[in-house]
Amino acid sequence: MLPPSRRDFVSLTLSESGSYTDSKQWHRQSCWRKWKQLSRLQRSLILFTLMLLFICGIATSPTLIGHWRDGVVGENGYDGKQPSKSILPEPPSEKKEYRRRGPPVLQNRLQTKTNVSGQLGVETQGLDLKNENKGSEGGKPIISWHGAMVAEEQTFDTDTKDTEIQDDPASLAHAESRLEAVREAFRHAWKGYKDFAWGHDELKPISKSYGEWFGLGLTLIDALDTMWILGLKEEFAEAREWVARELSFDKNVDVNLFESTIRILGGLLSTYHLTGDSLFLEKAKDIGSRLMPAFNTASKIPYSDVNIGKGTAHPPQWTSDSTVAEVTSIQLEFRELSRLTGDPKYKLAVMEVMKQVHKLDGKQDGLVPMFINTNNGLFTHQGIYTLGARADSYYEYLLKQWIQGGKTENELLDDYLLSVEGVKKNLLKKSTPSGLTFVGELSHGYFSPKMDHLVCFLPGTLALGTHFGLPADHMELAKQLMETCYQMYAQMETGLSPEIAHFNMHEGSTQDVDVKIADRHNLLRPETVESLFYMYRITKDKKYQQWGWEILQNFNKHTRVPTGGYTSINNVRDPANPNPRDKMESFFLGETLKYFYLLFSNDPNLISLDKYIFNTEAHPLPIWPQAE
Repeated sequence: MLPPSRRDFVSLTLSESGSYTDSKQWHRQSCWRKWKQLSRLQRSLILFTLMLLFICGIATSPTLIGHWRDGVVGENGYDGKQPSKSILPEPPSEKKEYRRRGPPVLQNRLQTKTNVSGQLGVETQGLDLKNENKGSEGGKPIISWHGAMVAEEQTFDTDTKDTEIQDDPASLAHAESRLEAVREAFRHAWKGYKDFAWGHDELKPISKSYGEWFGLGLTLIDALDTMWILGLKEEFAEAREWVARELSFDKNVDVNLFESTIRILGGLLSTYHLTGDSLFLEKAKDIGSRLMPAFNTASKIPYSDVNIGKGTAHPPQWTSDSTVAEVTSIQLEFRELSRLTGDPKYKLAVMEVMKQVHKLDGKQDGLVPMFINTNNGLFTHQGIYTLGARADSYYEYLLKQWIQGGKTENELLDDYLLSVEGVKKNLLKKSTPSGLTFVGELSHGYFSPKMDHLVCFLPGTLALGTHFGLPADHMELAKQLMETCYQMYAQMETGLSPEIAHFNMHEGSTQDVDVKIADRHNLLRPETVESLFYMYRITKDKKYQQWGWEILQNFNKHTRVPTGGYTSINNVRDPANPNPRDKMESFFLGETLKYFYLLFSNDPNLISLDKYIFNTEAHPLPIWPQAE
């Protein structure tokens, strides 16, 4: 019995000895036994966790993401409505210029406040914005304002750092993504207009209805040249079809001379020049001739309202006055109509207005009152001077007429230069505590620190003047005022500017900007974006692009309606409840989005400042050869 017992013992010993000498095999068997002892639920949880860690590891790899993005852009390009651009590295000189300039110390909002995708200065990389256009409510979170549904901000990639933008071989794709973001915003606004307000003047995006002012399709006409510039050929084609088949000015309707000139006449003339399509010129001739009865006054100062069907004109029911801005901001359009038609009557009518205003008494250092009487041609309500509502575009059109005419009409230039000095002398002040330069108002010798958002056209106009050889100190003032206009956005809780701001000038003030309750609305206005465009185009300082990007993001966050369109809001101080007004002004498509697109474009020949002059509704008209 002993031998077999020894053999069994020896055999057992050898088996154990072999296990120790092959430790890897032993561990595998041991782990496998433990794995088999786990329940099915435990094994499933472990496998799920490992798979999740594996996927996260791939997703967070910058190299793989870069290759994936490049592949997606290269494969998909733009969505077929215009050719996709090649994605090439920026030239070294351009890459060195880029430095993100974050909000300056003047910005009082805490960085912890949600502003632009949770932080300021977010860049868009590899952004796919096409899906939302197919159904804006699909998958996007929303904010409810007492029954009104408005889209929450879009999600943008926030991983890109300054150095990555600077050194990324696909930096041109970064710039293109901003342009595509503007195209997407336009398509979203257009979707709302097409679905709920087609052929009408204005969209009411919350109630999914429309508002009528003149009954002439204002939004559609205002947006024509924007669509052309943005390369939205499909949308442009359907709008052109409406103009050809449906647009008629043979209507018994009163229209405002100023608004119909800058939006309709200006829009049609601009679209004609960009496309060469005679349809738009013929429509421009029609509306231009129908507006001419407004000039049939004893003073040659036009009435504010015209019935384009009856051929009659009249002042408002409550006064015989017209506003100075309205009668002096129709010149670019009528002058161009005369040049195209060969009929001098349009130009003669509007230049007679400028001649009379030039020689009138009642100015203060080149600054004009807000009202002018259509009976006697004299200023009324004298002693009140502002660059805001009812006077603003008078100063803008002094410079732009001089540029349009080939810089030959020196009387216009003299009036412009005098008015700039008048602003410096009478209306320019500094705020407390940060020393922001702002333009106030003067009322019978008393200064008011009130500044309309409309005044933010001024930095761009001053910069434009320097582009055509005007004094360099105009650019310094433009930079200071541009900073102020940006702060009117940055210091608000929503990141959007109020309609009117009051600046503190008292020692001990802790905030530069105060906003009265009645002034807290935002109408999607373009003036600040307009000036940012001029400042970037002329100075090449990329901080102006970054400021504009922040503003666009905040429009998306607080004013975008998921079913289509954008809405003006009542309260820029309350991001939780901005209180939508249920109205999308036509100038949001005609001006604001157009200037965003031009701001983000690095192509100086896209509507070159040496070839085109923008009317006060952002419709580009050609600068005349000096021989004309």
